Amino acid sequence: MKRYVPDFPEMMRICETNFAQLRRLLPKEDRAGESVAYQVNGASYQITVQESTRYTTLVEVRQTAPAVSYWSLPSMSVRLYHDAMVAEVCSTQQIYRFKARYDYPNKKLHQRDEKHQINQFLADWLRYCLSHDAMVVPVC
Repeated sequence: MKRYVPDFPEMMRICETNFAQLRRLLPKEDRAGESVAYQVNGASYQITVQESTRYTTLVEVRQTAPAVSYWSLPSMSVRLYHDAMVAEVCSTQQIYRFKARYDYPNKKLHQRDEKHQINQFLADWLRYCLSHDAMVVPVC
């Protein structure tokens, strides 16, 4: 099997796009604890600022409804780097660090391009929310 080589320019393009799109959905105040909720095609999502510093902001993006009893709802932590204008997924579904490349097969069954895939998932989700007119709803 050919060894996977990360496509750094493509990864940076995805992270730059994620930064621009995620900024459109963030709470108005860039302070820890601030939150905004959205309704998109019957699903509910919440974005909460976890920490905010001069150069970075860490947010949690999570689906809050519809609840599914046999599966946990998607959630992820995303760090926005204001100086570089990129947003990168830091953790999701009990995975807290992503390597740029994994050997395959591996003990935790990560895909060879896991980091790329999870950042692409964020890009797809953001595009979906923005193209389907994400509506702000009050946070309870």
